[in-house]
Amino acid sequence: MQLLQNALIPILLAATGVYALYKRVDVFPTFLRGAKKGLHTAVQILPTMVGMLTVVYMLRASGAIDLAAAALAPVYQLLGIPSECTALTLLKPISGGGGLALGSEIMQRCGPDSYAGRVAAVMLGASETSVYTLSIYSGHLGLSRMRYAILAVLCADLTAFAVSAALVRLYFPAA
Repeated sequence: MQLLQNALIPILLAATGVYALYKRVDVFPTFLRGAKKGLHTAVQILPTMVGMLTVVYMLRASGAIDLAAAALAPVYQLLGIPSECTALTLLKPISGGGGLALGSEIMQRCGPDSYAGRVAAVMLGASETSVYTLSIYSGHLGLSRMRYAILAVLCADLTAFAVSAALVRLYFPAA
């Protein structure tokens, strides 16, 4: 099994090369065109990425995330989301790295086997940096009207967070 896992990527690359030869595709120029398009896309989304990262650091440094988390804690309590995880629910849709750092803080403070630690871990795996992803895609495509898309991704994130807490309660009742 380990041999198959170690050989999977080289086998896929070799199979792609053989298929390209079979279809008479000149692989290197095709690769260069793809790399050129990828670089162009990276340059195009860079301003959006810098803007989003700036917003995340400003929100985190100003304490606005913690204030909003304290205000939302009673609502989240009704959904079964522990108060320790409320800031995580606000930061994760915006920043994956910030969410991961906050999740790590929760696990260090409460313990990885605590209810809050387990909920934080499941939340990190069950949700996406949806606002960040939406802003990158919209910036790349030049979209300016995203009102309903933002509402949809925030509802999806809230659902993921509530279901995360419910599943941790279901599978770890003693936590």
